[in-house]
Amino acid sequence: MALGMNDLRPGVFFIYEGQPYVVLETHHLKMQQRRPTLQTKFKNMLNGKTYERNFQQSDVFEEADIVRQNVKFLYNHRDEYWFSDEKDAGKRFKLDQEIIGDAVKFLKANTVLSAILFNQKIINVELPVKMDFKVVEAPPAIRGDTAQGGIKQVKIETGAVINVPLFINEGDIIRLNTQSGDYVERVDKK
Repeated sequence: MALGMNDLRPGVFFIYEGQPYVVLETHHLKMQQRRPTLQTKFKNMLNGKTYERNFQQSDVFEEADIVRQNVKFLYNHRDEYWFSDEKDAGKRFKLDQEIIGDAVKFLKANTVLSAILFNQKIINVELPVKMDFKVVEAPPAIRGDTAQGGIKQVKIETGAVINVPLFINEGDIIRLNTQSGDYVERVDKK
């Protein structure tokens, strides 16, 4: 299917210069006496690099034939992240950190996630939008701080450092938005 400028929205996969990309952000620009353009930020699904380009109404793109399949994250070793087919643990594959990007901060063993396939080859993975993590290190809240609704930094089980409210303690289970890296809520106290 052919995609026009107005079909490019965040989350849409398209082919540009022979490679698959996903749209991250778009902004319509309308300048006086000029044709409208679409300011676009998109990510190469093969190498993880992000690009910004302006497209015209006359630009046409091919929709990338993307298929999703459930996979399980196993472990990481020296910037290589190993996964297996959800139903067949013998079917293993690895992806490098540069392709996965910031999502590596939220990968924990045995998490089932969505693999993105292009031309029958796994090119990336997508985490669930919200995931739960155990807080492994948290500085104590200082008395008097809570009235301001302040934040502090804690370390979660994957090693990532996250900003959370002051009432979060070591051992708590917290829910995070994996796309933004933001704290959502406390799920359970120790």
